[in-house]
Amino acid sequence: MNDHLEIGGVKLTSRLFLGTGKFSSHTFMGEVIRQSGVQVVTVALRRIDFASEEENVLQHVPPGCVLMPNTSGARNAQEAVRIARVARAAGAGNWVKIEVISDHRYLLPDNYETLKATEILAQEGFVVLPYMNPDLMVAKKLKEVGAAAVMPLGAPIGSNQGLKTREMIRILIEEIDLPIIVDAGIGRPSQAAEAMEMGAAAVLVNTAIATAGDPLAMARAFDFAVQAGRMAYLSGLAQTNQLAEASSPLTGFLR
Repeated sequence: MNDHLEIGGVKLTSRLFLGTGKFSSHTFMGEVIRQSGVQVVTVALRRIDFASEEENVLQHVPPGCVLMPNTSGARNAQEAVRIARVARAAGAGNWVKIEVISDHRYLLPDNYETLKATEILAQEGFVVLPYMNPDLMVAKKLKEVGAAAVMPLGAPIGSNQGLKTREMIRILIEEIDLPIIVDAGIGRPSQAAEAMEMGAAAVLVNTAIATAGDPLAMARAFDFAVQAGRMAYLSGLAQTNQLAEASSPLTGFLR
């Protein structure tokens, strides 16, 4: 099946994006990336030590992966824009995941400030992937100002609760002509498969993989789940019926 995801002029065959914040070591994180076939890796700029090769997370991102710095820690659009500019100036490329969070209890994104940061950075040539609360009107505006994709949360960050915003994500997939990448809250491979079956372009996972008993095996499980969900979506899922329907005729075989 010749199926790829294109964002910012880059063609991707893997639809599993990986967050890097909770792995036990940078070396182990690199091994997970290689064994899972992940092609897009997001990392907080504040975790990158450009002056140190040993402690620099970038040294453990395999060649060929797209590095997507995120603006974790930004409380408003101004801070997010500054972080993105610093990341690009330091050589981290022009992809950026916008995270603007001022809520310290549930860590929910500020859609208004996210929209402002997206508009500024898109005009400066960044490939902007904004993390947002699933809201149709905001998603439409994000597209208008130049977002390359939209990343709605499935549930609060790190909660592993799954697709709590499922219906809102479904609406975005139906109405927004941009890749919809489900980010945050996915805790099981089955939940990733469900998101892909709905028509999501990709999923981003961190906590569920990094904190699993065997992160390497879990990363592979997520990779298989994403592939299975995508294949199911492309194949055309059967409709759900309220009543039973026999798979074989109930008459004609006894005379």
